Amino acid sequence: MLGEGVVLVTDHPSRSAPHVEALRGLAPCAVADPDVAWSAHAGVAAVVADLDLTRSAAMHCLLALRGQPWAEGLPVLCLTLRGTDRALRQAHLLGAAACLPFYTEPHVVVTAVLNLVDPGQSSLNAEIRRCAARAAGALGDLFQSAAQAGRIDLAGVDRSVDPLLDSLRDGGLARWLNTIRAHDDVTYRHCLVVAGLAAHFAAHVRFPLVQQRRLVRAALVHDVGKARIPRSLLLKRGALDATETAVMRSHVELGHAILRASVDADAAMLDAARHHHERLDGSGYPDGRSGEAISDVARFIAICDVYAALTERRPFRPAMAPGEAMATLAGMERQLEPGFVQAFGRAILG
Repeated sequence: MLGEGVVLVTDHPSRSAPHVEALRGLAPCAVADPDVAWSAHAGVAAVVADLDLTRSAAMHCLLALRGQPWAEGLPVLCLTLRGTDRALRQAHLLGAAACLPFYTEPHVVVTAVLNLVDPGQSSLNAEIRRCAARAAGALGDLFQSAAQAGRIDLAGVDRSVDPLLDSLRDGGLARWLNTIRAHDDVTYRHCLVVAGLAAHFAAHVRFPLVQQRRLVRAALVHDVGKARIPRSLLLKRGALDATETAVMRSHVELGHAILRASVDADAAMLDAARHHHERLDGSGYPDGRSGEAISDVARFIAICDVYAALTERRPFRPAMAPGEAMATLAGMERQLEPGFVQAFGRAILG
């Protein structure tokens, strides 16, 4: 939907940085100043203007955009510094299709852009956002309980499974990923992305509904052990040292222990939590399993987990495009099940 990218034009880059980060979770987002050469951005899907519209440079910027022959009908979202009627009228006269305050949360800005680009789907987008919010809330409660008590109540997760499957069926994978990647918390976001990929993959290969539910349930909790990893380590920019790597890797054993102490955790959940970093050639962790010793559930979740990690933007690297990520997975034939990778690629890339 946003494959053509977005331009965010700003006169205050530090103020705009969180919105740029969120938008880049969906599509390429170019950042420009008010002197932008609009001709270089022909064909973009939308423009976000984070500008002080009382300044002449800002007004000239948006007027210049309106003068581009390719910009007719282009969605423009203004983040306004002033919410007066006069300021809003001025923004609309300069071509804004919608206005939000400059302090609006980044995920709300992303949602607004999506609805401007595809207004006919706003009700579906809203339902998917509600589903994502419920699932993220359930994960928040789950992670908090895991951190404090070392066990979890899986009822909230169970209530999220069928709505998630319905959202993927009705709205498609791209819309789910676009919604989830606007979420603020990187750990919950990753779990929800992996769950969406697992749901899409399982539906594509026509697994029975009971098996789809089982895999989505496992995907939602596969990283629950990270609830007991220091947050400073989870959010660290750059490479981890040897000690930090050992601590980070312990999340699989911690997750397995948390689920074992919890009521209603099934075998697929336990397997996914402990073994999603095992690799066919024995190079994974924590148990160094190889070949047939690694279950199909663990192989399935591992592929979704690696793809999600590659296509998520991190503080220390940009996100890979889907085709590039699939090429990377295909090159891991000694570590990931090749047949599963090929089927996953067909599901993701069509």
